[in-house]
Amino acid sequence: MNNEQNVIDNLAELENFLLKVENGGFGLTGVAGVGMATNNADGSRFVAVFNEQQQLLLARGITEQVFQQGQDMVRNGVSRKH
Repeated sequence: MNNEQNVIDNLAELENFLLKVENGGFGLTGVAGVGMATNNADGSRFVAVFNEQQQLLLARGITEQVFQQGQDMVRNGVSRKH
């Protein structure tokens, strides 16, 4: 992964990460999607931001619990309740 910052270990952190991606908080250009995946080398889980060519722009490690419980949030997007 190209971003070895702290591992996301709860759904609130995942939500904040997704909102930051959506709002341009990381300064990424050409964002086309976000997904969860497993690293083939060591089995670790991560959330990834991709461009239209399916190239990785940013990745953050996530715990197994976040991987299991956060799939709908990643799939459907985050909606803040006002």
